[in-house]
Amino acid sequence: MRRRRLALAMPTAAALLALCASPAFAQPPATTPIPGPVDPSQPPISAPNGPQPLAHAIGDAGTGLAVVRLAPDSTQTNTILPGFGEELPKQAAAELGVGLASAQVNTEAFLAFERSVAQASPLGFAVQGRAPQTPGSLAQTAGPDNAEGLSSGLALPKTPLDALLKVSALNGSVHARWDDKVGPCVQPLSDATTSLGSLSVLNAIPTLPSSPDLTGMLTKDTPKLDAAAKQSLIDGLKQLTGPLSQLGGLLSGTPDTGEKGSLLSLPETLTAHSTVELVDLPDSANKAVKTTSTLQATSVRLLAGTAMEVRIDVVSQPTLVALATGAEATSSITYTAPVLKVSQGGKELGTLDAAHPQLEIPVGIPVGGLPELPKLPVIGGVLPSGGDVPAELKKLDIGVIRLQIAQFNEKKAAIDGPLTQGGPVFKGFTLGATARLLDLQLLPTDALGLPDLPSALAQVSLGEQIVRAAAPEGGVQCGSTTTPPAGGQPSPGQPQKPTIPLAYTTAAYRTIPIFWLGTALLLAGVVIVSAMPGARRREDEFAMAGGTVSAVEPEDATEPEAVVETGSTTEAESPSGTEPESEAEANPKAERESDG
Repeated sequence: MRRRRLALAMPTAAALLALCASPAFAQPPATTPIPGPVDPSQPPISAPNGPQPLAHAIGDAGTGLAVVRLAPDSTQTNTILPGFGEELPKQAAAELGVGLASAQVNTEAFLAFERSVAQASPLGFAVQGRAPQTPGSLAQTAGPDNAEGLSSGLALPKTPLDALLKVSALNGSVHARWDDKVGPCVQPLSDATTSLGSLSVLNAIPTLPSSPDLTGMLTKDTPKLDAAAKQSLIDGLKQLTGPLSQLGGLLSGTPDTGEKGSLLSLPETLTAHSTVELVDLPDSANKAVKTTSTLQATSVRLLAGTAMEVRIDVVSQPTLVALATGAEATSSITYTAPVLKVSQGGKELGTLDAAHPQLEIPVGIPVGGLPELPKLPVIGGVLPSGGDVPAELKKLDIGVIRLQIAQFNEKKAAIDGPLTQGGPVFKGFTLGATARLLDLQLLPTDALGLPDLPSALAQVSLGEQIVRAAAPEGGVQCGSTTTPPAGGQPSPGQPQKPTIPLAYTTAAYRTIPIFWLGTALLLAGVVIVSAMPGARRREDEFAMAGGTVSAVEPEDATEPEAVVETGSTTEAESPSGTEPESEAEANPKAERESDG
């Protein structure tokens, strides 16, 4: 069933921020909590009706294509608890994420459509830790079940950070399923994919000054620089093509330049894929929860289109898998670290892998020698003209481009209670992990003595991954509860379904006998009123028919008759003064005598 739920689970930006958490806490995904009565004496919620799935499983996988952070670890984290924000890690001044593929399964979710969710989100952003909700996500929820998935292009909404990146051909596909009888025991269960055709990030560094003249801006206690060296730095920056915010002219500073003029770019397709599924357990009829996050990328470019371009080729794709069986001995986190080859000008600078996860490339300003060089900074060991840096060139390194992979973190914990708030209590095991394909940081050196400068000027993370999984002891049991036969007891071999009492009322009784008693009394009253109408109603009906109402006298009572003589005929006077209709009515005694 097609649904676009913008209020699902969490906003896109919040999910992207969750991907960046370090270490990854093995906590279940947040869903709508089970509501309870405000007053403890009120009745609880109704129990589900009919057969219910036996499976208990929780898992989610999220993959973000790219996240840009300005001045990371520079903003105090705000909380509603006084003083608690000081204990939390600081946040970035601004964050912008692109392309999130999220798959989530939670059998303990209170709302049916939160039990299986697949979502492809185009964008998320946060400013000083505040993340507004962004529209445009492609989402599918279950139950009810969805026989087919959804796929379409994703449109990026406008944000205040649009100038930081340019994206083309962003697409997403999602598929979420759920069976009413066996719950998550279906294939596929939750699957989400997000891909983009090209990406260019950071055509400007807003945390650096936009003025080419730093006279009076450098602090007096700039380390490692005397007065002469400080003046040489100021004079060298004045000679550059652009200000520091454009890395001396290497960046365009405008949002429409694409890969030429950006610090980092991906000229080819980057794909994020997240899945949650149930897999077989060896020597058991039960299942294990498996969550997988994978990335597919070909190459990454730094300062594309310049003579100092740095090429990063992805030799091995990263994969992060969490497998929860319900026991610590058999549950595991499997991470296939990426292998990246870094080269510049046809020369290999190094290889990033699990054994060598970090590589730094200096950013220098020429301060003496070779005056015929282009007025641009020197990146690594290559001149702006394309040749190698000669020994006689005097330069001052003002920054470092740090490349780092993996940043793998994991956490495991035993379960002895409900998986979610208000859920059933059982034992099991949960685990989770995070990792990154590539993390680029632009760091200032001690030579750049600007006041209030953050420890990192900018940060771009490609391929952020997170997986979490939880399963009860013994694994996930597929099947459903059975309804007892008419006799009231289940047949032999069938599992005993626990008796679920009816909801209590405020009077604390299990059934509603007063309702049936009142109904019976009401029906009895209707029958009595219908069978025994009152005398008043008969009098009204008789009067309406034109009759005369008279009192009923006993049979042995005698009443004197008034006789009126009219000639030869004697008539009895009617008590009411009305004239008799016939002679028989006027003299009934004479009629009886004649009959005798």
